[in-house]
This record gives sequence, structure tokens and C-alpha cells, in this order.
Amino acid sequence: MKPTSCTVPIKVRYVECDPMGYLHHSHYLPYFEIGRTELLRQCGVAYKDLEAMGVFFVVAKVTINYKLPARYDDDLELVTKITRQTAVRIEHDYEIYNANTRL
Repeated sequence: MKPTSCTVPIKVRYVECDPMGYLHHSHYLPYFEIGRTELLRQCGVAYKDLEAMGVFFVVAKVTINYKLPARYDDDLELVTKITRQTAVRIEHDYEIYNANTRL
């Protein structure tokens, strides 16, 4: 059975933060990309191999609800889940945690 979720550790880097030390909102989308590619890898598929076969994924919609901020040097856990899958679409849900607190 193929996994439908994965957890990836992420350390918030200084370069990703605003002058107040908070993770800038623009860096969440690259984190989500990490989650998607790692979930694919755990399913036994490398994204670069799909691209070599002419298969490309398009992000068609993104909605983010920020609950709490992440800060410089935080150790986060990104949980990526497949919530819906058809022949032409894969929908994901992402949750980021800092010490078991959902951000």
C-alpha cells in the first residue's frame, strides 16, 4: 500500500525570516513543495523521473490559513496528506507543527 501522508522536519533558516525574526509568509509554499516531493518519493516515484517522462504537476489553487508564526531556528514538522486523488488531480493538505502546536 502506498503512503498517503508523510512528515518532514524543517529548520527555519535566518534567510527565510523577516526583520522581526518571523518566518516570512512567502516561504510556506516552498515548504509545501518539499512535502509533495517527499511524499512522492516515499511512494517510490522521483519527481525528476516524472518530468523526464513528460509528466508535470501544476498548482492550480492554494489557500493558507496562518494560525501562529514560526520563528528563526524553530524545528518544525511539516505533515503532507493526500486528501483527494483522481486520474488527473491530486489534492494535498498541509499542517506545520512546532513542538506539537499547529501553526
